[in-house]
Amino acid sequence: MQEYSEKRDFYRMAVDCAARYRVDGAGSVQNATVKDLSAGGVQLRTAHEVASGATLNVEIQPGKAITPPLHAVAKVIRCTPTDDGGFSIACTIERMLSVDEAGADFP
Repeated sequence: MQEYSEKRDFYRMAVDCAARYRVDGAGSVQNATVKDLSAGGVQLRTAHEVASGATLNVEIQPGKAITPPLHAVAKVIRCTPTDDGGFSIACTIERMLSVDEAGADFP
């Protein structure tokens, strides 16, 4: 019997879906893959390094068109290199965005 107590405030779900993000103040949108997601945070894999403390506007594309994209403002906690030459970006979700709020960032 395992004696492990989950210390997280929210359950973390393993996910493997497409995402896009824009660093606040940057002009370009970057592609990413969501690796896990919870009510309080998200982990992205991307080809680009992002500074800790940066604010991202994130759009998560679900696998099926029946579900609308999730839009959020997230703050980067850490960005670490991965074995495949990319980066793993751990973020806290600061707030969710409506489709109207996110529309300008993801045309």
